[in-house]
Amino acid sequence: MKSEINNLPLYTIGIDIGGSSTQLALVSEKGEVVARGSIERKKAHYDANLYVEELCSSIDQLLTGSDFSKTLLGIGIGAPNGNYYKGTIDSSVNLPWKEELPLTRILQERYQLPVVITNDANATAIGEMMYGAAQGMKEFYLITLGTGIGSGIVSNGKLLYGFDGKAGELGHLVIYPEGRQCGCGRRGCFESYCSARGVVATAIDLLNKHKEVASSLRDIPKESLTSKEIYNVALKGDSIAQETFRVTGEILGATLANLATFSSPEAIILFGGVTKAWHFLETPMRKSFDAHCLFAIHRPKVLRSSLPDADAALLGAAALPLSNRKIVKHEL
Repeated sequence: MKSEINNLPLYTIGIDIGGSSTQLALVSEKGEVVARGSIERKKAHYDANLYVEELCSSIDQLLTGSDFSKTLLGIGIGAPNGNYYKGTIDSSVNLPWKEELPLTRILQERYQLPVVITNDANATAIGEMMYGAAQGMKEFYLITLGTGIGSGIVSNGKLLYGFDGKAGELGHLVIYPEGRQCGCGRRGCFESYCSARGVVATAIDLLNKHKEVASSLRDIPKESLTSKEIYNVALKGDSIAQETFRVTGEILGATLANLATFSSPEAIILFGGVTKAWHFLETPMRKSFDAHCLFAIHRPKVLRSSLPDADAALLGAAALPLSNRKIVKHEL
């Protein structure tokens, strides 16, 4: 689609707000990143106003440094606890400020552009639908297996937000009622088993259970153990490390089969750092998924995300304003 002003292509600004940094980019309607910026988290950012000042400064630099006078469609933001309905970032354990931040209103007033916000997993789902493995799909789940587990549910081509904008917390589906303590305060959540933290917890459980089995993982202090290190050790043939991913894959497959009964999606797409271990996860995950799928419903495809890890949420955020076709001319 071309703009009505000078026949220029459409561009959006995507902002991906994370716990340690914020990434932003000027992105074409085809998903091409033409300019980038970033903000590293600082102690000063405990003051939300100071963070917003730095964010606006970075947006200004992004546009000025791009050497363009482009037609901008809007700004899209993916953030932990980003609330689509309210246009706010609600209190999040992963961000330094604890008060509600009305970020869309602030940016709309400053830039006179439409601004859309959602949580980071929803943004990644939009990116997958626009530019990744879910292109052409109207019914799918995007599940991020990272430090925690996030998810975006797309139904009839639209994100499912629910009554309060917080739908899709599939990571906190309880799969073992008396299971591991989760950071949300409940026990046995999906996140407690199949996130990066869950992988570490499974490895520690196996090390304690099989004390007679030699493993390189025993040389790593438990408080320093990461899912990446477990993967690296698994590549070297360590039996405990490989068993960790087999167990994780089985739990993941069974849980995805249960999730599929909710809306019978065309596909479930997996994204995030844990999927780096796809070589070890895939076979037990698919066997478990097939064994637990309800025979009476469509069996969805389970796919690995085709988007680059570093840009998935950023591209998704940039794609958020594309549903709003109001053309706004940005003057540098």
